[in-house]
Amino acid sequence: MSVAESISNRIKHMPKGKPFAGAVFAKAGSRASVDKALSRMVHSGSLERVARGVYMRPKLSEYTGRKVRANPIAVMEAVARARGETIQVHGAEAVRRLGLSTQMQVLPTYYTSGSTREIKIGNAVVRLRHASRQRLQQAGTKVGMALIAMLYLGKEGLTEHAARKIACSLSFEELNKLMACKMPEWMRSALAGTAKEYACQSRTSNSPRLVNAKS
Repeated sequence: MSVAESISNRIKHMPKGKPFAGAVFAKAGSRASVDKALSRMVHSGSLERVARGVYMRPKLSEYTGRKVRANPIAVMEAVARARGETIQVHGAEAVRRLGLSTQMQVLPTYYTSGSTREIKIGNAVVRLRHASRQRLQQAGTKVGMALIAMLYLGKEGLTEHAARKIACSLSFEELNKLMACKMPEWMRSALAGTAKEYACQSRTSNSPRLVNAKS
């Protein structure tokens, strides 16, 4: 089976409208042969190039009949996966999702283990900012979102009300994971009251104890 046939067979099973990096076919053949096969598929219309090195199967809108544009966030995630990067929601967005702010990001921004850069998809731009390992803990989970929200609020902004609201958005197990993360002492202290409440509940319900790991 040729490189082109191998790639074509795999692409047929990929969802339409979902971006993927061409790098996923690295093992199908040499880089030149893979690039050539993908270029031919773009030329034939069976693939759409949505950004440098990122493609997707064309998808038509059931309402307008026009091609659906690639979601910029999905493109960013495809690039990150191909590069083996860890991606975490930005603190400003985490705070908004947790109901502690109504302010929307003007430019979608995410933390990454990779380099600081911008990914452009047509007129849309997604910004990636290099972040420390501390900010990338539990990336992609509610625990990670809670952690990054607290770091974003800072020592002065993490009030008792904010700490309680963040903690209450998590399950007992998730709060346990949050307390096990590395964090500044002021963050751990802000969570102490809520942790005690959970501890009391666990004693009455015979639930596992809440950890209190030190950073």
